[in-house]
Amino acid sequence: MTIEQLYSLYIENPVIATDTRKITSGSIFFALKGERFDANAFAHQALDAGARCAVVDQADYAVDDRYILVDDVLKTLQDLARYHRQQLTIPVIGITGTNGKTTTKELVYAVLSQRYKTYATKGNLNNHIGVPLTLLAIDAQVEVAVIEMGANHQGEIAFLCEIARPTHGLITNVGKAHLEGFGSFEGVKKTKGELYDFLKDQDGVLFLQGDNEHLVAMESFRGIRHVVRYGFSAGNDVVGQLAQADPLLTVRWKLNQATDYQTVVTHLTGSYNTENILAAVAIGNFLGMDADSINAGVESYIPTNNRSQITQTERNTVIADYYNANASSMAAALENIAVIERTHKAIILGDMFEMGEESWEEHRKLVEQALRLGVDRTVFVGKAFWAHKQPAGEFYETTEAARTGLESRPITDSTVLLKASRGMAFELLIDVL
Repeated sequence: MTIEQLYSLYIENPVIATDTRKITSGSIFFALKGERFDANAFAHQALDAGARCAVVDQADYAVDDRYILVDDVLKTLQDLARYHRQQLTIPVIGITGTNGKTTTKELVYAVLSQRYKTYATKGNLNNHIGVPLTLLAIDAQVEVAVIEMGANHQGEIAFLCEIARPTHGLITNVGKAHLEGFGSFEGVKKTKGELYDFLKDQDGVLFLQGDNEHLVAMESFRGIRHVVRYGFSAGNDVVGQLAQADPLLTVRWKLNQATDYQTVVTHLTGSYNTENILAAVAIGNFLGMDADSINAGVESYIPTNNRSQITQTERNTVIADYYNANASSMAAALENIAVIERTHKAIILGDMFEMGEESWEEHRKLVEQALRLGVDRTVFVGKAFWAHKQPAGEFYETTEAARTGLESRPITDSTVLLKASRGMAFELLIDVL
């Protein structure tokens, strides 16, 4: 079956499923392989549950005409998404970056949804499987799409761009993350810069944080024609400033030629989110939205999934930011807790993963930075932090040990930063805080 033929079937049955537990009547099931499973073996379950057909790549399972046999199920999914994207004529906004890409994507979605029928990446389905699934969920009613693109090795953003074909895009920032896959900070910049390469080749529109020296340098030698700048200095097209972080953010912004600032009160914490808000403002303004609608969108966004999320417990105010962590996001989180005006503050940091050869040094620097803040309690959790154990802080090798320690010596009446890589399972600490 050709991609064109499969696409005709998709148009008749425009729901894609990769999980037999989530089959809806008439959907098309793609039997993907994982490290621990081969969904070819479950294709019959998908059909029994109501799928219209099942795409498989093992002939033994293709026992009747309800099965579509292909050479590679994943490549077929990607090719189908690429073909569907080629039929779309809407703006597609690609977002990547080391930190803040999911929050920025959600803010952009919240703003654009005030005026346009908008579809955005669900959760963090931002990889070689998630991006195709996102594209295939876009129907004829959608007016703007917002596609998050993640990467942990070089060439991945270029590959995702060839599928999603963004007409507009931005890199939130570049920092030290996934260094095992990227090799170095230069590798991070090269990979994220693949979005800039695509926008230049396609004469697309770039939204640029005009005060980020790395991003400015990455753009300057490429010479992208259409650049909209946002940031904090007067030279940007959208100029903003942090008005308050106590701990929720109030941000002021204006267009370059305007004299009066707009003020928007958010549900976000973390001063580092100011530029993510300005990115959403810049995109909304570029796509013709007025200030009131832009502000309404920003104000409507309530963070979830432990990303810059305020959790009020019986004893403390917890800044839950432990969905992910890397050297730059950790440093930014510490800078934010430093400026929050509270009598009692505590910091609980967990190990960062996938840091490669720089892991030891980056954890050491964070220990020093955290201890310099002089808050009431400074707690470090995980084997990487344990390697830098010293009397000035509290160190635990595991999250379970930290939980026991916090139970025996509780933190109370404090603003508490919880920051760690997802694998540290910091949600186990919430009910002892």
